[in-house]
Amino acid sequence: MEAVDLALVLAVDVSASVDFDEFALMLGGLATAFEDAAVIAAATGGPRGAVAVAALFWSEAQEVALPWTRLATAEDGAAIAAALLAAPRLPRAGATALGEGLVAALTLLGRCPAPANRQVVDLSGDGAGNRGRASGPVRDVAVAAGVVINGLAVLNEEPDLLQHYAAEVIGGPGSFAMPCADYADFAEAIGRKLVREMRGPALES
Repeated sequence: MEAVDLALVLAVDVSASVDFDEFALMLGGLATAFEDAAVIAAATGGPRGAVAVAALFWSEAQEVALPWTRLATAEDGAAIAAALLAAPRLPRAGATALGEGLVAALTLLGRCPAPANRQVVDLSGDGAGNRGRASGPVRDVAVAAGVVINGLAVLNEEPDLLQHYAAEVIGGPGSFAMPCADYADFAEAIGRKLVREMRGPALES
């Protein structure tokens, strides 16, 4: 794969707190975002004109939902959207092993086949970690390696989740956590989040 401006892992919570309707809204929201003109413009607006995207579903176990894919055109975005919509719900729903999800996301990021100017994990979920290793130390290792971790906190289950993400999940230059009231609002929120991530902190006002 040719060099890109950004290597981006979408780390998506599929634990037991996410029911099947919410899962469908989440995947539909991601698909909508990758067909949005603003997202495509952000993805192609850097010096290399492209980003590399992969997606991971995480619970107590983790599965790659989208292998590394180059996003450089609207057609690429449509293909990513179709692949996400077709992704089966794997792994089996379980506890919210947030730290383990971060480890798997970082492992996937390390396997990106394209040289990238920036490396970002985009983590979304509706709960704090309740199984496995703590997320904070994993975050610290990632940041020390030059990775940025951003969060999208869906607040329907835990209203204080945004504060938890800010303290224990996000890290790195320009990192941020965004709130989302419920999965019905996911499409709009993830679209704004992707544009911000793809543009990079240097272009934020």
